[in-house]
Amino acid sequence: MRAVRTAGGHSFRVDVRAFLVVVLLVVAALAAAVVLIGSGDFAMSPGEVLTTLSGNGTFQQEFIVTELRLPRVLVGLLVGVALGVGGAVFQSVSRNPLGSPDVLGFGQGSAVGALTVIVLLGGGATEVAAGAVGGGILTGAAVYLLAWKKGVHGYRLVLVGIGAAAMLTAAIHYLITKANLVDATRAVVWMTGSLDGRDWSQVWPLLAVCAVLLPVVLGHGRALRMIEMGDDAAHALGVRVERTRLVLLCCAVLLVAVATAAAGPIVFVSLSAPQVARRLTRAPGPNLAASAATGAALLLLADWTAMNAFGDRQLPVGVVTGVIGGCYLLWLLVSERRAGRI
Repeated sequence: MRAVRTAGGHSFRVDVRAFLVVVLLVVAALAAAVVLIGSGDFAMSPGEVLTTLSGNGTFQQEFIVTELRLPRVLVGLLVGVALGVGGAVFQSVSRNPLGSPDVLGFGQGSAVGALTVIVLLGGGATEVAAGAVGGGILTGAAVYLLAWKKGVHGYRLVLVGIGAAAMLTAAIHYLITKANLVDATRAVVWMTGSLDGRDWSQVWPLLAVCAVLLPVVLGHGRALRMIEMGDDAAHALGVRVERTRLVLLCCAVLLVAVATAAAGPIVFVSLSAPQVARRLTRAPGPNLAASAATGAALLLLADWTAMNAFGDRQLPVGVVTGVIGGCYLLWLLVSERRAGRI
C-alpha cells in the first residue's frame, strides 16, 4: 500500500499489487480481443487487426473487422465486465464466495423471462432480450423481498436465492416441454450462452447500461468494503447499510440481466471472476475493478478456446465457461472445507 499526494494537497492510498494486477488483466483482455478479431476463416495477424482498427486496412478487412468480428468481441468484453462486477457485488453483500447470480437464481430468472417470450409469445430477438431483462429484474425484486426481515442479511439472501433458483429451473424445464420443436431448439441454443452472431444492436444498449451503472457501483466501493465487515461495523463507520445494499443489488441485478439478454446465460463467470481477482490481488474487499477485468479476460479466453480448441467444430462459449466454472467450483468447495469454513 502506498500513499499518493496530489498537487491540491489531497492524498489517497494505492495498493500497488492490486493496481498492477488490474493493468495486466486489462492488457490480457485487450490482447485476447485482438487475437479473437483476427481468428476465423479469414485469418488476420494482430498487426493487420490493429492496422484495420486504425482505419488503414483494405475494404475487405474493414468490413470483416468492423461489421462481423468487432461487435462480437465488444459484447464479450462488456458481458465479462458486467458479470464480473455483478458477481463481486453479490458475493460481498452475501459475504459468501458462493453468493453469485448463477447460484442465487438471477440467471435462471432471466432465462425464464426469455423462454416465456420464445415459447408462449413467439417474440423476436428484441422481445427475447426484453424478456430476459424483465425476468432478471422481477427475480431480483422477489428474492430481495423474500429475504427481507428487518434488513437483508447474507445468509437469508443465499438461502432464498437457492430456493428461487430451484423453482425457476423447474419453470425452465416446463417451458421447454411446452414448446414445439423449432421453439425448443431456439430456446436451448439461447440458454447455452453464445457470442455468435452478435452485432452492434447488442453492443450499444449493453455499453449504455455499463456506462451508467459501473460508476455507481465503483462509487459505492468503500461502503461495500465496510458492509463486508458486518452491518454493525458498517453502521458504526457511518454507512447507510440498507440503502447502500439496495442500490448495489439493483445495479448488480441490472448488469447481470442486461448481460444475459445480450449473450444468454453464460454461467460461472460471475462466480469465478471475483474469487480469481481476489487471489491475484491478495487484497481484501470486493476488488471491483479487478473483478471486471478478470471477467472480461476470462470470457474472451473462453471464447477463443470454444472457437479453436475443438477443430472445425466451434462450441458456444457457455459450454467452455461451464466446464471451467464447474472445475473451479469443486476446487473452491474443497479448499473451503479444508479451511473449516463449510
